[in-house]
Amino acid sequence: MREAIVLLNMGGPNNLDEVEMFLHNMFNDPYIIRTKSSLLRRFIAGIITLSRTKKSQDIYRKIGGKSPLVDHTKTLVNRLQEAVGNEVTVDFVMRYTPPMANEVCQRLKKQGIEKVYLLPLYPQYSSTTAQSSLDDFEAAAHAIGWSVITSEIKHFFANEMYNRCLIERIKESLGEETAESFELIFSAHGLPQQIVDQGDPYQRHVVAHVALMEKTMKEAGLFFHGVHLAYQSKVGPMKWLEPSLDDTLHTLQNKRVIIVPIAFTVDNSETDFELAIEYAEVAHDLGYEEYRVCRCPNDHPFFVQTLKELYLKMK
Repeated sequence: MREAIVLLNMGGPNNLDEVEMFLHNMFNDPYIIRTKSSLLRRFIAGIITLSRTKKSQDIYRKIGGKSPLVDHTKTLVNRLQEAVGNEVTVDFVMRYTPPMANEVCQRLKKQGIEKVYLLPLYPQYSSTTAQSSLDDFEAAAHAIGWSVITSEIKHFFANEMYNRCLIERIKESLGEETAESFELIFSAHGLPQQIVDQGDPYQRHVVAHVALMEKTMKEAGLFFHGVHLAYQSKVGPMKWLEPSLDDTLHTLQNKRVIIVPIAFTVDNSETDFELAIEYAEVAHDLGYEEYRVCRCPNDHPFFVQTLKELYLKMK
């Protein structure tokens, strides 16, 4: 039986012209804009896309004219392919920008793939991320009449190798300095409180992951002045998960901080722009002496090993 591992992620514009497509597809996702009426969703998505496209293009222009996510993912795919060998094909699908599910499903079907291991690149599960990507792939396969067998992982924040990878990224940010002099903020992508209230387990997973990382850091001899959880990337007037990263930065007395983007596995505009540029300016204005942002796992060998472990677990 011919098999494939398919990594799933939200995607990001490959160029400035794709920014509008990215926003249009994201806000037309029923897991993101939760209205019973698809017509109303399209209307809301149209308004948001129209109002945000130029501003978003300006953001991507500041980080190289595109999202770094796709190139990082391509490198990760190559590293994972090397790790698993030629017995299985490794590919990837983006939710909102190319390569999207229909294109990849067509390609894998032509290659004679009969079983696919789906790996959403989200450590914690949310219907807005992992489930949206999984459903998107299944729908695309069904639409082309591809009777493929699928196996899936919905979250992996408790994986020991993955958390070792995060420890290594934290150590990279520390350099030769001691943890005791820094505050550590685990920054997770926010979510509307309403979605959590409807039963989405994302917040519970994030809280559990932070608790696990605190234990793992102590075992690694990393004792920070303080460890905090905050949320970023709020959009619109709705109530979102709290505390916000902005509020947290305003309340800390110790002006030396390291930010760990705990909800992202691959660097993107939320890490390279929002955290590394926007919040760096906020920290500077607040008088922070040190403001550092950890890199995401990207193609770190420990993350490649994590994905290989998850694949073998599904076999």
